[in-house]
Amino acid sequence: MNIPPAQFGQYAPRSPAAPPRPAAERGTLAASATSMRWSALGDAGTVVATLAGVEPEATSRALRNFPVLIRECPQWRRDLAENMVADLAAVMEPGIAALLAVNARGADPRPAAHALWREFTAARAAVLALLPPSGDMGHPRLA
Repeated sequence: MNIPPAQFGQYAPRSPAAPPRPAAERGTLAASATSMRWSALGDAGTVVATLAGVEPEATSRALRNFPVLIRECPQWRRDLAENMVADLAAVMEPGIAALLAVNARGADPRPAAHALWREFTAARAAVLALLPPSGDMGHPRLA
């Protein structure tokens, strides 16, 4: 039996017969999915760092609060962020599966884990670059 792999932060699709959701609700669902994926990606990055034998970076304000901060950006930034986070999740899922398979066979996963770690940190930095400079978003709850 072929079972499709679980996706980071994916939610169940709606029935085709269901009426379309209002735009505000669709935006909330997309933001929620992005938030869940972002959290799962942080955990995935920790796994990759551990397999690579490197210390994960300290959690910055931008990393921790990214889902909230990106919601306050213009729509084009939010859409781009959602796509980039989904793409990064699509890369990390099979990458971690491959690293765990290598590790389970007793081989050294560090070289491959280092490569995935570099790709992960570069992609995560590109996503974070969508946020305006911190001075432009004085969010009182997140200071």
